[in-house]
Amino acid sequence: MTSLIWQRARSGRASRSSLRGAGLDQNASELTFANRGPFSARLEWFSLPLLLVLWQGAAMVAASRFFPSPAVVAAEVVDLTLHGHLVKDFAKTLLRTFLGFVVAMGLGGVLGFVLGRVRGLDRLFGPWVVVGLNMPAVVIAVICYIWLGLSEFALVLAVVINKTPLVITTIREGVRSLSPDYDELAAVFRMPMARRIRLIHVPQLMPFVMTAARTGLALIWKMVLVFEVLGSDGGVGFRVGIFFQYFDMAGILAYTVVFVAMVMLIEHGALRPLERRVARWRQDPP
Repeated sequence: MTSLIWQRARSGRASRSSLRGAGLDQNASELTFANRGPFSARLEWFSLPLLLVLWQGAAMVAASRFFPSPAVVAAEVVDLTLHGHLVKDFAKTLLRTFLGFVVAMGLGGVLGFVLGRVRGLDRLFGPWVVVGLNMPAVVIAVICYIWLGLSEFALVLAVVINKTPLVITTIREGVRSLSPDYDELAAVFRMPMARRIRLIHVPQLMPFVMTAARTGLALIWKMVLVFEVLGSDGGVGFRVGIFFQYFDMAGILAYTVVFVAMVMLIEHGALRPLERRVARWRQDPP
């Protein structure tokens, strides 16, 4: 058993060395460098300025108070920050999003791992997961509000119920794709289950965990805003609902711009560096 694993490993190293000897590895490196040149690496920095230019042009063509320009929206952001409720509303929405995200990822990760490893439980509770995936989010929010009242607990619980089935599905598929060779190696060395999960299962599951985190965070943001519109005493969704009643497009776009900026900050400041860090083990050594 172990000889088979080590033979595969040696054959993989031999194939890589043969590629290097044939010069294919150098060509691949040159092609990768060409695709990641200085110009292509900076294209992302031109994305937002291009969007602002298009936005300004569309606002000039529309010439309507229902289509404010970027300058008007920027002034509205400053005014709402200094004299409005923008900071308090975003603090409430961030707290609700964080609580729902952490609970859904933890609960969904554990349940997904168990369902992926135990076939009988997967067959028994798999239909429950399908029902949860197809249950309308608004229906769950209304039911939680009716049963528990317009409270923070009801809002966070509705978010967790909506998000957890998606995490379960993603992690379950990741567990099913685990390499059996590593399990055989762990069995030969008689590794304890806790050490096996930490050293073998978790590194292989991290791409699926990051996928669930990225898609889940995007969905939870939207869910929290919708649920705040339905019933809440504050938050981004609650304030946008008030702006809608007064047809205040400048206020709606001001909250939207700050919301998008916060999402981009989380994406580039937290998720991408974390993804690069957890995927370092997958890179072949030089």
